[in-house]
Amino acid sequence: MAQLIERVVSSGCVIGEAPLWVPEEQALYWTDTESYMIWSLRESDEGSEIRKWSISLPVTALMRRENGRFILVTKTGPAVWDPLSNTCELIANPLVEHPELSFNDGAVDRQGRLVTGTMNHVDHIREDGNLYQLDEHFTLKLMDSGLSVANGISFSPEGDTLYVSEQFKGRILAYDYDSDRGTLKHKRIFAEVPQEEGLPDGLVVDAEGYVWNARWGGGRIVRFSPEGRKVHEIIMPVPITACLAFGGESFHDIYVTTGCYGMDEAEKRKYPGSGDLYRIRDSFAGVIEPRFRG
Repeated sequence: MAQLIERVVSSGCVIGEAPLWVPEEQALYWTDTESYMIWSLRESDEGSEIRKWSISLPVTALMRRENGRFILVTKTGPAVWDPLSNTCELIANPLVEHPELSFNDGAVDRQGRLVTGTMNHVDHIREDGNLYQLDEHFTLKLMDSGLSVANGISFSPEGDTLYVSEQFKGRILAYDYDSDRGTLKHKRIFAEVPQEEGLPDGLVVDAEGYVWNARWGGGRIVRFSPEGRKVHEIIMPVPITACLAFGGESFHDIYVTTGCYGMDEAEKRKYPGSGDLYRIRDSFAGVIEPRFRG
């Protein structure tokens, strides 16, 4: 059965990333990593309200804090952001002596800690990607290393499994995650991604524990069983599908961010919705993402 894919905001992002549903606002937030921009969409019976913030740091992911503000992952490190004053403050930058490296994606665990990844943005294939954890005291610790872009980070509903897209190895990794200690073990390959399906990018896990993955350059999103078996696929109208999130009143809406990075004018004419925000209404349901405790 074909799903209805709606283009809900013509945002034209270079790289649209990190959609986040905020239930108390009934609003979706997302970012354009290349334009130093954060967007939000709130829909009601009166119509759609679209907001934009131009900020001082290049944001690659955003999550809600317990105080109602936001914790950001920026290319230079974790930061805090207050949308009311539109102030953005960097917390830490462990990569200051490595200009070829940058932070990329992130997710909050069930104990309210941020797990975030890095990459080599000069030579993507190099195994320079690390996983870090930021606790509520803003202490940053290294969790794992040696990844070819640590991307697409998400947790199982119980919080005991961490999934990471190792983008330029074309695979999704899984780790056993000790939520009490915040430690990793039993690193393994969860799923291999065929080259013709694009590169594994953003991840989200639904209420049944199934893993959804957006495919950079593959023009699709894919659902995996908890055992790593591909069980569902939705073909998107644009090739760069970067990230996805569940939202809506009952968490049955799938929001997909896309991009136009590296596309020439002919490709943009061929795929005119590249960089826009899409929504798919389906029978699958997501979960409320945890908040950062700091």
